Amino acid sequence: MKKAMLFAAGLGTRLKPLTDHCPKALVEIDGQPLLALTLERLIAEGFEQVVVNVHHFASMIKEYLASHSFDIDILISDESDELLDTGGGLRKALSLFHEDNDPILIHNVDILSNAPLSAFYESCRGEMAGLMVSRRQSTRHLLFDDQLRLCGWQNMTNGQVKSPFAELHPETQQHFAFSGIHCVDPQIAQYMQGRPSRFPIVDFYLSICDKVQIQAHPQENLRLLDVGKLDSLDKARAFLREG
Repeated sequence: MKKAMLFAAGLGTRLKPLTDHCPKALVEIDGQPLLALTLERLIAEGFEQVVVNVHHFASMIKEYLASHSFDIDILISDESDELLDTGGGLRKALSLFHEDNDPILIHNVDILSNAPLSAFYESCRGEMAGLMVSRRQSTRHLLFDDQLRLCGWQNMTNGQVKSPFAELHPETQQHFAFSGIHCVDPQIAQYMQGRPSRFPIVDFYLSICDKVQIQAHPQENLRLLDVGKLDSLDKARAFLREG
């Protein structure tokens, strides 16, 4: 079964004042909420079960999903009591998925792309985690070795580096920008034990990349739009109209 998690719990502070009255997931592009646009992409790519996490205006997302039929198994991971960030959100949601060895695709609700989601999903089988990346302008780069295994992160503005490898030299590594689309093996839960309730997923990947395989999956000609700010809404409309 092809499974996916949709991160939809964020506060959407960069989209204020729109998110003063509704969750980011229900902000509309040409009359369709981001939530529906992403779910329809997942359905078109053959995904059969989706877990959606909720926090900000959680009841509005629940009501929307209850009143719209998407013809697949959609479950809610409710973070109303505490926003768990991406890592904590994934850990909480893992128990909701069908118990099998199939990977779980992770997708941000505010990402529009031409990414080949199904092909990426299949290519991640056998990896603890696979990260969809591309060579594009970004202030933050993930660093990978010659085998495209994750080994670090660098802030290109101030030079800050994060890595479990003490002797890492960023200039010798392959630099890619992260797309916000990734895939995990359900067994990754064992590495989340003992962590605080709230933690970011990228920092988690960086903390375990010296122990397990976290692989880059570079995409050529990837078109990606983060619909996270008010000035991105017109770009999102044009993106959809261009197909």
